[in-house]
Amino acid sequence: MITTQDWEDARSIWSYHQMGHALRPCSVAIGLGSHDLGVADTSVDLYKRGLVPLLLFTGATSPTTKERMPRGEAVHYQERALELGVPGSAVLVEPRARNTGENIRFARDVLEKEGIEVASVLLISKPYEERRAYATARRLWPEVEIVSASTSMTLDEYVNSIGDARLVIDMLVGALQRLMIYPDQGFMIRQPVPTDVSEAYQRLRQAGFTSRLLATDSPSS
Repeated sequence: MITTQDWEDARSIWSYHQMGHALRPCSVAIGLGSHDLGVADTSVDLYKRGLVPLLLFTGATSPTTKERMPRGEAVHYQERALELGVPGSAVLVEPRARNTGENIRFARDVLEKEGIEVASVLLISKPYEERRAYATARRLWPEVEIVSASTSMTLDEYVNSIGDARLVIDMLVGALQRLMIYPDQGFMIRQPVPTDVSEAYQRLRQAGFTSRLLATDSPSS
């Protein structure tokens, strides 16, 4: 059972994970691969609104996406963008990345090889991964401006889209743990965690929302 307190804590963490950046034109949009095709849809929407001239999708497959996206996350995102009317010339694919750090590093490599000058990046992720994506990009690509974005939706809407409330809360908790432990491992810049968010995190851990937690010495990003 998910209690009223659990939901309040989940909403606190959900809000924290979102950066609230004002959207503006950028050199390129980078869509981070995942199980969520909404990242591709949002990338296309921002392209059609004239905020970027180019989309780059990055991501291989993972245990959670290999059945839904057997050709790789970035390739499925590319196919979705083409279905929605984006010309092939405006879509690049990076099909090898298996974590957020590799998403950033490998996408940067692709853009450099293509000779594309990048001053700013519209970084598009799942709603609860905005802050993690931003903090990782700032660590690995500090010379460009990062504007973090995702599909605009509430926690309730996201839970309905996934169909598993406990899993979503587990993912919120796991994403926050990474924000707290990865700076010490050099994977991202440190982000201050407000006291109310930290307390919400501890309560949800104690309530058993732990399936997406890592051992604190985990080497993966």
